Amino acid sequence: MRLVMTEPVERMDRPYARRWWALLVLCLSLLIIVMANTALTVAAPDMTKDLGLSSSDLQWVIDGYTVPYAALMLLLGAIGDKYSRRGALLLGLVVFGGGAVFGYLADSSGTVIAARAVMGVGAALIMPATLSLLAATFPRAERAKAITLWTATAGLAIAAGPVVAGALLRGHGWSSTFLINVPVAAVAIVGALVLVPPSRAGHHDRIDYVGGLLSVIWTGSLVYMIIEGPHFGWGVKAVTAAVVAGAGLLAFVLWELRHPRPLLDVRRFAHRRFAGSNLAVALFFLAVFGAFYYLTQHLQFVLGYDALETGVRMLPLAGAVFVGSALTGWLTPRVGMKWTVGAGMAGGTTALALLTRVDAGSTYGDFVAPLIILGLAIGLALSPCTDAIMGAFPESDLGVGGAVNDTSLELGGSLGIALLGSLLATSYGDHLSDATAGSGLPASALDTARDSAGAGYAVAQGIGDKAHEAAARAARASDPQQAAQLKQQAAELASGARRMADAVGSAFSDAVAHTSLVGAAILGVGTVLVVLLLPRNEGAAARAEAEAQEREPAGSAAG
Repeated sequence: MRLVMTEPVERMDRPYARRWWALLVLCLSLLIIVMANTALTVAAPDMTKDLGLSSSDLQWVIDGYTVPYAALMLLLGAIGDKYSRRGALLLGLVVFGGGAVFGYLADSSGTVIAARAVMGVGAALIMPATLSLLAATFPRAERAKAITLWTATAGLAIAAGPVVAGALLRGHGWSSTFLINVPVAAVAIVGALVLVPPSRAGHHDRIDYVGGLLSVIWTGSLVYMIIEGPHFGWGVKAVTAAVVAGAGLLAFVLWELRHPRPLLDVRRFAHRRFAGSNLAVALFFLAVFGAFYYLTQHLQFVLGYDALETGVRMLPLAGAVFVGSALTGWLTPRVGMKWTVGAGMAGGTTALALLTRVDAGSTYGDFVAPLIILGLAIGLALSPCTDAIMGAFPESDLGVGGAVNDTSLELGGSLGIALLGSLLATSYGDHLSDATAGSGLPASALDTARDSAGAGYAVAQGIGDKAHEAAARAARASDPQQAAQLKQQAAELASGARRMADAVGSAFSDAVAHTSLVGAAILGVGTVLVVLLLPRNEGAAARAEAEAQEREPAGSAAG
């Protein structure tokens, strides 16, 4: 195949002709890095069984991806701006694909965690590059529409990950969920070379590496604290991480305020439109990732769907994201982002509030309306926020702008999984203790069952297996009295297994309702704050930003 050389976007006097094909490549790159997390949620049970993972191991298999991903984005976004945004995308795809091969070959918890960390480094290169290339390639008049499609792709990836992973797990092992990323990354690499134009910032100033190092320290420590504290207790590790994160953030802000060309001009956060948009992104993904975390578990553990069936039942959310994105593309220019973002966040709050009605008798039908409302809310709120964040940065700092947006997203998502996940586990354990009080079941079995819904159902299954063994022995017994005793024992064990399974389902359903209430409260308060922060006349601010961007000198070389 002949590679077609593309003209640097900075040297064009008209919009890049193949910009929509380039957007397809950028969205494909985004798709795999979001799916890398959501696909793992359904592969985790098989991985745990095969590798003998502890709950701590499993948590770090999931979050080993998140720490380098969140910590490195700001610095790598700035490096991409200076040297080559397309180069950063290509390098990120190569690193991500290499990490996926490493994960496919991994045979221990340590190697899987290491592979996920390598993939996280690749994602930290890819994510800001997709947004910076999008903003550099599309004229301002089309940028909002392109960002809407980019956001819709992220929503699709959230739901598509479990579907793809579930389909693979029906005929292959958990490692196949790593390998599927490799051909997609390869296609994206070829597409980037053929369709994505080279781009880099026009300035040649030195990168603020001290600010970059401080950003890595405080962001990485904060994400580590968010993961470690709620899940594993506020011991020395979590407290140390919190102190380092606080000190690192303070040092970062002070350094950036004094630097002549800072990595990130923190004064931007004094502007209500920019601060409100970042807060909205963080809070929304706190709710979305947290809800996704416990909804997939409820569908699998309580309602008994397998991985593929669970993924398929999350698709209403993805479809609703596309509808919401289309609505915001039409509404935002007419009513302003203050109202579309506010409506989207209010919709997200409503979706979580509806989940507070979940109980032991709930069926999948009770989840359809919340999923659709949540998807509509994502589509309504996130595109205008991303557009506002990217619009706050000059053409020379688009990679940093993308990294700021994505860091808000990742911090919110990490906090959502850690905070709501920890609350879910605590609430489940408390409700199960209440439900099994006086049951006569062994204390050791109850302690195991309180660890998670999966462990609870495993305990119930173990009691059921003992019931089957007793029934089989009764059928073989020649002594009628012994046979009667074994039958009675089998009946009691079978009854105990049913009670345990019912108690686990009821406790987990109650925990979902309780966790959703807290999530709805957080997002509800956040909605009020965001609506108060966002200026009413943000259209004038956007036009002023656009005029400032147009007055800025065009960049020169590309890479």
